[in-house]
Amino acid sequence: MPILPEPVQNLITAFERLPGVGPKSASRLTFFLLRAPVDVSKKLAEALSALQESTAFCSRCYNITSAGNTLCEICSSPKRDESQVCVVEEPLDVLALERTGGFSGNYHVLHGALSPIEGIGPEDLKIKPLLERVKTGVIKEIIIATNPSMEGDATALYLKQQMQNIPIRMTRLARGLPMGGDLEYADQNTLLRALAGRQEMD
Repeated sequence: MPILPEPVQNLITAFERLPGVGPKSASRLTFFLLRAPVDVSKKLAEALSALQESTAFCSRCYNITSAGNTLCEICSSPKRDESQVCVVEEPLDVLALERTGGFSGNYHVLHGALSPIEGIGPEDLKIKPLLERVKTGVIKEIIIATNPSMEGDATALYLKQQMQNIPIRMTRLARGLPMGGDLEYADQNTLLRALAGRQEMD
């Protein structure tokens, strides 16, 4: 196997650490940058540097915000309903929900989900700050919007157990059939959840 110059190999190794990037993709990205104009690499380096230096986490919901801001744009908005908090796993989930335009409350980002196999416990997530927010009495409803996975379900169950003695409404995002989907192509679990979550017809 040919030996690559150290800077090239270092970048390939760095790309391989990114989620969803395998050895082939890492090599392709590296050789693309190697052949690209110098300003492409410089802009990428500047963007990566600014990512750490110019961003921070909101002190209330732990969503991403600009460095120097204590609260994110959502938490600091007087138009948001503080009595409703949607709990999500990652900041990207906030973006997905905001794109719908159907939620006017606030958020709480856990930064992951419980996963004993990967050694991720409650202390590794932003669960304690969430419980402290709930105990203030301002929040009336917690909407659990963790992913429909084993880890997401385990996290939702843990949160429910932690708040069972707190007089607060707890809801979970409905699960079921996607718009435009055919019943014949739906898996068994999706159909069962769609049946269990059926609603009255208006």
